Amino acid sequence: MQGVLGVFHHLDSTVSAIEELKKKKLGDVTVFSPTIRHELDDAIAGPNSVVRRFTLIGGLLGVSFGYWIAIWSSNYWPLVTGGKAIASWIPYTIIGFEVMVLVGALSTVAGMFINSRVPRLTATVGYDDRFSAGHFGVFIACDATKASAAEDLLRHAGAEEVRREA
Repeated sequence: MQGVLGVFHHLDSTVSAIEELKKKKLGDVTVFSPTIRHELDDAIAGPNSVVRRFTLIGGLLGVSFGYWIAIWSSNYWPLVTGGKAIASWIPYTIIGFEVMVLVGALSTVAGMFINSRVPRLTATVGYDDRFSAGHFGVFIACDATKASAAEDLLRHAGAEEVRREA
């Protein structure tokens, strides 16, 4: 993947560069930050995560399995007391809830790993060690025709360093 990388020292200039790049539609923007900053999240305005679907499906499967296993075990080894029903849903709600939380949490973790593509076997294009020490980075994946416009925009926004990456 080729593109242009801009290294910023200040958060405000990074946010303004991202907003300008989004307006110009020069390419896909990747942002590197030493910490989580909500200003960057607002500037990127990415799509909602699909991990919550993993949580919903896992929770529904977990509660269904929790009720099923409790009812199955009651029917397989019946304990008849005073003519009451063998399987009643009210006491099994606790088991259903606990299994729902367990399977929902495990599916959330699995969805997070699947969507973040962990483990990443290749190096991230555009990453610099300074991004872990306090600087911000903006990488624009674009072809050579748009690279000069992206370089000018990043320099105008206040980037300390602008370079092409291949």
